[in-house]
Amino acid sequence: MIKIKASEEKMHKIPKDLKEALIASPEVYDIWKKLTPIARNEWICYVTIFEKAETRKNHIKRLQEDLLKGKRRPCCWPGCPHRRPNAQKWFANK
Repeated sequence: MIKIKASEEKMHKIPKDLKEALIASPEVYDIWKKLTPIARNEWICYVTIFEKAETRKNHIKRLQEDLLKGKRRPCCWPGCPHRRPNAQKWFANK
């Protein structure tokens, strides 16, 4: 098995709306800082893969709730299509 460092992965930049939500909640932000780079990347992709503002807003809210519940990665989605080739089929038009 080949190991790939997080620095070699396609890492996403934190969008403004997500950054504002993280900073607005110190408890969530503390948890966020303790996540691995790949886990943070999964959450960023989970929020940004959708273009509708309402969907993004809902995903940011769920991110906050899930982190507070102790979840480290987004649940019930195929994963970052930029990192997992087999997840790309779910986001064919992205």
